[in-house]
Amino acid sequence: MKIISYLKENQISVGVIQDKKVIDVSAQFPDVLSIIKAGSEGIERINKILNSNPEQKVLKSEYLLSPITKLERNVICVGWNYLEHFNERSRQDIDLPDRPTIFTKATSTVAGPYEDIPYPENFTNQLDYEAELAVVIGREGKHILEKEASDYIFGYMCANDLSARDVQQSHGGQWFMGKSMDKSCPLGPWLVTKDEITDVQSLDIFCKVNGKTVQSSNTNLMIFPINRIIAEISKAMTIMPGDIILTGTPSGIGLKQNPPMLLKKGDVVEVHIPEIGGIKNQIVAENVL
Repeated sequence: MKIISYLKENQISVGVIQDKKVIDVSAQFPDVLSIIKAGSEGIERINKILNSNPEQKVLKSEYLLSPITKLERNVICVGWNYLEHFNERSRQDIDLPDRPTIFTKATSTVAGPYEDIPYPENFTNQLDYEAELAVVIGREGKHILEKEASDYIFGYMCANDLSARDVQQSHGGQWFMGKSMDKSCPLGPWLVTKDEITDVQSLDIFCKVNGKTVQSSNTNLMIFPINRIIAEISKAMTIMPGDIILTGTPSGIGLKQNPPMLLKKGDVVEVHIPEIGGIKNQIVAENVL
């Protein structure tokens, strides 16, 4: 099932994609987060709607929003989760971690799958891309066993963890500022429920900039698989329905291209995971108030 948030008559609506058309379920659910929190009962309610021969409408891609439009908590992120990307690190004195490296992005980073992304030139001159698989949590849990972690997953999205490389290094080694620019985490194009994915640890993942492939990998190359990541996070904090976990980016970031390929205004960045879909965002001038 592919669940979306979209604009309908200037209002945020909730729908399900079926046969490349949208079926509106807003009468039952005010937002996608309410579907996630309803769990299996929410999916059953949607299936009843789908089985009732509902009206289907063509949806223009520009009306698509981030599937979860308003986050209740920061986006949880994993760094250095592909070995070749770890080997791209700026500091060679850092050893390969034996546990996932966790950081977060602010709630205001969320952007739509086709939304323009503002370039904050007064903040950074090293804006970079990071193609990632996003995991959406469906159940509350703590101290979760790795072998049971998949039971807590609701679904998956494409993500781009846009990063300010210079700022990442200028705040005492803390990445939060360099990762938390407004609109620096486009998500989508929809939330795919986990039953649609046969093996989440065997998904191709790509990033293109202006049509050129700059990242190409597979989730089977993750150092820490998704179940391990969830188990590790839940040792410290209770995971909640609607939590978003970015699972790391492969090698090929712009800073490490030869020559470097840092983003500039006008660039178009795409993230594609074939079994899930693709997002496409243009970098534009920031509208400074």
